[in-house]
Amino acid sequence: MTIQRIAVLGGGAWGTALSLTCVRAGRSNVILWEHEVDNAASLEQNRESRFLPGVRIDDAIKVTRDLGETAGSDAILVVVPAQAMRSVIVSLASSITKHTPLIACAKGIERGTHKFMTEIIAECAPIAVPAILSGPSFAADVARGLPTAVTIAAPDGKVASALAHALNAGTFRPYHSTDVRGVELGGATKNVLAIAAGIVAGKGLGASASAALTTRGFTELVRFGTAYGAKTETMMGLSGLGDLILTCGTPQSRNFSCGVALGKGEKLGTATRGKLAEGIFTAPVLLEMARERNVEMPISAAVAAVLSEQMSVDEAIESLLARPLKQE
Repeated sequence: MTIQRIAVLGGGAWGTALSLTCVRAGRSNVILWEHEVDNAASLEQNRESRFLPGVRIDDAIKVTRDLGETAGSDAILVVVPAQAMRSVIVSLASSITKHTPLIACAKGIERGTHKFMTEIIAECAPIAVPAILSGPSFAADVARGLPTAVTIAAPDGKVASALAHALNAGTFRPYHSTDVRGVELGGATKNVLAIAAGIVAGKGLGASASAALTTRGFTELVRFGTAYGAKTETMMGLSGLGDLILTCGTPQSRNFSCGVALGKGEKLGTATRGKLAEGIFTAPVLLEMARERNVEMPISAAVAAVLSEQMSVDEAIESLLARPLKQE
């Protein structure tokens, strides 16, 4: 499989970073599609995303608001919020050619349907090849060419390998996998746990509590992943443990920052600072799916309760500390 022409859907920070990565990887034709009018104008005229100030967009990247211009791409990176994935894929489906890889770059689960991103792609664009890109990566780091490693998964190992080679930009190193479910599950689950880690930091509970939270949170991630068919080695890799470590330890993470604000007593409406924190949408869905498979996820349940205002932060912490002692 030869991959030269790549389209990136979404001109936010992550989409911008990935389009720059494609150019650095030597792809000869990179198209960046952006729906939002003002940001598209900034990308086109100022060669800068409003969501990634200070990073210049390479002149080799063609910016467009016409989704039809992505037709004929060898691969398409779909870099839109998880809850917008379905509408974008539906709009895109009629313009793609058969067997085109559509790589979901969102970390979440669809509300209502409980579907993962690759399941939405398979349902809405059945002629495409669903794939997923996930791992410990901040857009600002990737955009500036700082060393980053991620995982790309597709059902066909040859497709996954071809995509990894197409996006290999030296400092951006993709590993390839066929464990699609494991890769996307880790990315979705860690966002909820990152909110919990932020709450611990915001409450000033200390480094010991933070380490305990992250470790026990990872146990929940593995339990949930196993119940839904993920491979243990994937959970231990970049898209599982790696992404969890990154997201649970720095204010660069929007989910962690949201948790910090909640821990300091702010209301959810102001805690996000106007930025998207996917864990807010994923938490109740994650809990529903865990109940379906009888998976115990006390930390995730506590986060969901805080977000829905069924519990205060203090009550959630108390409920976790009051859990019966048991063997690790």
